[in-house]
Formats: sequence, C-alpha cells, structure tokens
Amino acid sequence: MADQITISFWVFLLLVAIALVAILDRVLIPSTRWFLRRRINRVIDEIGTRLDIEIRPFQLTKRQVLIDRLAFDPLVIEAVQQYAQEHDMPLEVVQKKVMRYARETVPSFNAYLYFRIGYWIAKKVARLLYRVRVGLIQNEQYTRIDPQSTVVFVMNHRSNMDYILVAFLAAERTTLSYAVGEWAKIWPLQMLIRAMGAFFVRRKSGNALYRRVLERYIHMATREGVCQAVFLEGGLSRDGRLRDPKLGLADYMLRGFDPDQDRDIVFIPVGINYDRTLEDRSLLRALDPEARKRSGWFVVRTTARFVARSLVLMVFSRWHRYGYACVNFGTPLSARAYCREQGVRFSSMPRAERFSQVERLCRCVMMAIADVVPVLPVSLVAKVFVDAMDDAMDILEIERRINRLQNELAARGAPVFEVNRSTRARVISEALHMLLLRRMVTEANGFYRPVPEEQTLMAYYANAIAQWWEPAVSRECPGSIGEQPS
Repeated sequence: MADQITISFWVFLLLVAIALVAILDRVLIPSTRWFLRRRINRVIDEIGTRLDIEIRPFQLTKRQVLIDRLAFDPLVIEAVQQYAQEHDMPLEVVQKKVMRYARETVPSFNAYLYFRIGYWIAKKVARLLYRVRVGLIQNEQYTRIDPQSTVVFVMNHRSNMDYILVAFLAAERTTLSYAVGEWAKIWPLQMLIRAMGAFFVRRKSGNALYRRVLERYIHMATREGVCQAVFLEGGLSRDGRLRDPKLGLADYMLRGFDPDQDRDIVFIPVGINYDRTLEDRSLLRALDPEARKRSGWFVVRTTARFVARSLVLMVFSRWHRYGYACVNFGTPLSARAYCREQGVRFSSMPRAERFSQVERLCRCVMMAIADVVPVLPVSLVAKVFVDAMDDAMDILEIERRINRLQNELAARGAPVFEVNRSTRARVISEALHMLLLRRMVTEANGFYRPVPEEQTLMAYYANAIAQWWEPAVSRECPGSIGEQPS
C-alpha cells in the first residue's frame, strides 16, 4: 500500500491541466456565467423601465437559436436548393455555407456590455473629441409613435464617429442595431461589435445565397420590432455632400411589409455634422483616381502618429477638441401611413415596381435628413471662403458675411446652430483658429485668406450645407407622423 508510482514530469503536467480544465468546466465557468447573467438581468430590469423603445425579446433570444432559425428559414432553404442545383453541389455543403453566413450576420446582444461599458466608452470618446450637441428633437411627435412599432433611425454618413455619437445620444431612449461593414471584422473588435447588437454586411457581395440570408435576417429583426440604425447612403460621403440613397437594406425591410397586419415601421431622419471630420483628407483622396493606394501599414503608422501627438498635447494641456459635433432628429415617417396615403403595398408588387416605390420613399427620407443636417460654425466659415477664394477678409467682414448667411438659411428653414449673440464672435473666432491650425487659411496683419491648395478640403466642409442652395423642391413627405392628428 505504501508503494510509490513514478511518472514522467510531462504526464504530471498533463494531469494537472486536465484537473484545472475540469474545475473550470464544473465550478468556475458555471459560477461566472451565473454571476454575469444575474448582472445582465439586473441591467435589463433597470434599463427597461426608462427606455422609450424597449428591448425586444428577439434581442434577448440565445444567439444559436437565432442562427438556426435563420439558416432553416423556408426562403433560405429554397435558396439553398436552387444554389445547389445551379452549382451542382451537395445540399450539405451549401447548408454549411448558409450556417457560416448566419453566424457572420447574427449579433449576440449583451445588455450589460451595451449600457454599462459601450455607453460609457461612447460618451467619453464623443465628449473627449467634440463639444456634443443635440440641436433638434421632436419630442411631441415621438410620443405619437406606437410603442410596438419598429423604429429605424436613418442617418447621413459623414464619419465612422457616427456609430459612437448616435449610439451615445440615443442610449437614453433605445438600443440601436447597426449594419457594419467588413472593415470591423477583426478580432477582438468584431466580438465587441456583435455584443453591442450590430450585424455585419458584405456591402459589395453579389452572392445571391448570402444576400438571401442577409435579407431574411433583416426581415426577421424588423418584424420582431428591433430598433435599427441605417446609413441610407450606404457609405461615407466622399465630398461632403449627401449621396443618393442605396435601396438594399430599405428594400429588405419593406418587401414583405403588410400595412394591415404587420407592426408599423417608423423611419426617424437623423442629420449629423462635425466641425472636423477625422477622415476628411482620406475621403477626398479616395476621389482622386490618380492617387497612389496607401498600404495598411501606412494607415496604421499614420493613425498611431496622430494618436501619439494628441496624447502629447493632452499631457502638456495644449490639446483642443475638434469643435462641435451636432445631431438633429427630424419628423418621424410612418411606413403604414405612407402606404395608405400613396395606395402602395410593397409585399404584392413585382420587383421592378417595388424598387421604384422603395426609391421614392428613400428619396423622401433623404430629403427629410437634408432638412435636419446641422449648420455648424466651420461649415459657415468654409462657405464664406469658398464663395471668395481670392479675397482677404478681416474678422469683422467674415462675421458680417456669416450673419448674412445665417439669416438666409434661417429664412429657408435650415437648422442653424444657435449661439448667443455675445458668444457668436467667439465661436466664429474658434472656427477660424481651427482652420488656421489645419493650414487651410493664412492670416497676415489681421486679414484671413484661404489657401488655394486646400480649396477641395474647404469645399468639403461647405458641401455639408450645400443642399440649401440647390433648386427648391417640395419638401412635404407623405406619412409624416407630425402631420397626423394626435
């Protein structure tokens, strides 16, 4: 009984590892999971009492259940059979493709991460970089929205900061499910994005099978009432102007919509503008067909240098925020009311006719977005310089021209950024200082002159409000909830 058994040291280590795995699997992991689940449920109970748009059961369903539900959707199965027949492939192989697409698409929403960590990070980052303002918000009209509706925030897309800014500002009202491009599919960023409720989209994929999976997921989420955020332009504005709408995601939401039986889909137009867009030069460079393509290493190196320089300036108290970032929320538009007013039923239309009607609705929404894009100080100063590239102006002349622009815009109903008269001169001076720091403007003997080499960049910021000088069109939008009787 007292005999000893001698084993190799590596066998001993293997036994210790197995024992540790067993302890983790049977004791620590279940305990941790129970602890986290308890915290998540507490957050859901607390947040649910103050959200205007509640968290839907669909968002709290286990991810694997949603993946299976999506992969075995009848229309997806039909697409699998057709794909297998066209490409002469076994059904099992095609089904594996679909499962991969479903796992890639379906998010794994975590309420604790969204409200306790994501919200905190978004708030800190947004306020660190900008003076954040909400210019317009139609509270009295939002109270008329049916709580059971599917709410879709539809925004213009000026910067990748849009995701952070709008999520932060909307967090007191609802959770947002974003469609995120493939740029974010890097570890561990993709895990964080999924946990925040976002889903990935292969924007330029022509794969019919993948598009069917994506369509059915958006259909499921829309029908279950998940609040979504959509950049209707489909990508960042390259020149600062609003782009034509992309119809894909909107069509996925509307193609099966029945105004008599389905829950309403309410589109809320959101206008975003910045005194400085972090990617402005990169976006303008993308418009130059002769520009040499930058390597990934160059992008990483440039970004690291930019962050390091900003940190050094912060340490020496010489760092300044990038001006104002402003978000305006416009008049909600009801898809149900739109269909009834226009005599439209998307679910029963042929594809060509449906696309025509979806485009008409999307252009109407884009017009509503254009009406609420904030008119910020840098946009006004840039507009003044673009209109007088050869002139040298002192601060009083610049202020006089800006006052004239503001009066003109206000007469047209533009959402001009409001400041007190006593602080207007200071705000204009700060906008000028920002342009001086970026070498877009030079100053000599109290006179300011735009730098000709930066004319394109100056026009980028002026273009943010260019829609107010385009030919006048009817700006009435069928289905606007603000026009409904209370």
